Amino acid sequence: MKALLIEDTLTSATLVSHQLRKIGIEPIVARDGEKGIEQFKLERPDLILLDIIMPGMDGFEVARRIRQLEQAGEWTPIIFLTARTSDEDLEKGIAVGGDDYLIKPVSETVLAAKVRAMQRIAQMRYSLLVLTRKLDEANQELTRLSSLDGLTSIANRRQFDETLLREWRRASRQGKPLALLLSDVDRFKQFNDGYGHQVGDECLKAVARTFAAALRRPADLVARYGGEEFAVILPDTDITGALQVAEGMRSAVENLRITHRYSQDGGVVTVSIGVASVIPGRSEGRPADLLKAADDALYQAKERGRNRIAAAAVGAPSGPPGHFESA
Repeated sequence: MKALLIEDTLTSATLVSHQLRKIGIEPIVARDGEKGIEQFKLERPDLILLDIIMPGMDGFEVARRIRQLEQAGEWTPIIFLTARTSDEDLEKGIAVGGDDYLIKPVSETVLAAKVRAMQRIAQMRYSLLVLTRKLDEANQELTRLSSLDGLTSIANRRQFDETLLREWRRASRQGKPLALLLSDVDRFKQFNDGYGHQVGDECLKAVARTFAAALRRPADLVARYGGEEFAVILPDTDITGALQVAEGMRSAVENLRITHRYSQDGGVVTVSIGVASVIPGRSEGRPADLLKAADDALYQAKERGRNRIAAAAVGAPSGPPGHFESA
C-alpha cells in the first residue's frame, strides 16, 4: 500500500513517514501542493495525507483538484494533517473532498487507527463496486435472455414487436422502405407428430440457424413468430431486395435435406415465405398493415403448393392481383 504525504515541513514529513512505514505503508513525500498533484497523477496512491498550510497552493485547493482528477468510480481517501483547529477549517476540509481531519502532532496509535479505518472503507467500497458491476452484468444478461426465444436462441416475439415498431418509425422519418418476411415450416404438424417433439424441436433450431445465417446486415432481424412460424425484418429494403433474401432462405432450408417422409411435397423439410415491403412515410398505414400483407402473401404461397415465396403490396386486397411468387 502506498500513501502520498503532502507536507512542506521536513520534521513533520519525516515523523509521519516513519509512522507509516511502521504500519507497513510506503510513503511518497511531496513538499508542496503542485508536486503533490503531480505525484498523485504519477503514483495513484491508496491514501493521501495532506497538510493545509503550505506555500503557494494550500491543502484545501489540493484536495479539490485531486477530486477533480479522479475518474467516475474512483476514490482515494484523503486525511488532513494540520495544526489548524477551528471548526470552520474542519468543515471546509470535508467540503472540499477530505474524509478525515487530524490535528498535529498525531500519535502513532491514532494515525494507525485512522489509516486502518480508511482501508476498511476503501475495501468495502471496492466490494460494493464489484457487486454493483456483477448486478449490472446480470441485469444485462437477463434483458438479453428476455428478448430471445428459449428454443431457437433467436429473437422472440417480444423483441420482434419492439423492433418492428422502432424500424417503422425510423423508416417513416427517413422515407426509406421497410420489408417484412413471414415464414412457415411446411407440414410441420405432420413432421412433429411423425418424428416426435424432440426431433421437431431440432428441425426448428436448424431452420432458425439457416435463416439467421442468411442475413448479412446487423440491423436485419430474424425472430420466432410463434410455433413453426418465423419473421424477418429487413430495414431499408424494397420488394425486389426482400424477394431475393426470401428466395435465399427458402432454398437454403430446402438444401438442408432434412428428411420429411410425412410430406407429399418432395420428402424434405421446406418453408413457405410471404413478403411485403412499404415506405411508411408515404402511406397512412401502420406496422399491422405490413404484417397483414406479409401474412396474406404467406397464405398465397402455401395455397399455391408450398416451398415457394409470394409477395403482396401493403394495402392491396388478398388474392392473385398484386402478388408475385417464386418456387
